[in-house]
Amino acid sequence: MVILYALLGHLSDIIIQTPSAMPVRKTALWEETCFELFLAFVGSSRYWEFNLSPSGDWNVYRFDSYRQGIQEELTFTSLPVSVLNKSHSLLLSLEFNLDRIGQANQTMEVAISAVIKHKDDGVSYWALTHSGPQVDFHKRDSFIIEL
Repeated sequence: MVILYALLGHLSDIIIQTPSAMPVRKTALWEETCFELFLAFVGSSRYWEFNLSPSGDWNVYRFDSYRQGIQEELTFTSLPVSVLNKSHSLLLSLEFNLDRIGQANQTMEVAISAVIKHKDDGVSYWALTHSGPQVDFHKRDSFIIEL
């Protein structure tokens, strides 16, 4: 699977973490600018949350069901996050093998989202869809892409 995020515009207004010389697994990446990917298999309540920082740091969590049974997904010991940061664009890409969490012939539901932290201390939340009045990327009805 390959996913590419592109953040375009006045990036000087956004807090973007500096690249890490040695990207590592980190917790609470969503407290800063962070790109997220949610994956689930059709018919299963289990799902995964991938957190990708512009620094190259990352984490993957597995949930048993909606916000329950969270644990780090240890089948991933590293993620090859690629980051290209220019004055008006930030490109972040990730390529990984889905076989680490399931079988290639299983249908998956996917949600793509981002948390953008602004220098004025504001935070904006972006997703392909928001399924309610409160931002909640974990809601399964926001997993609108089918693979």
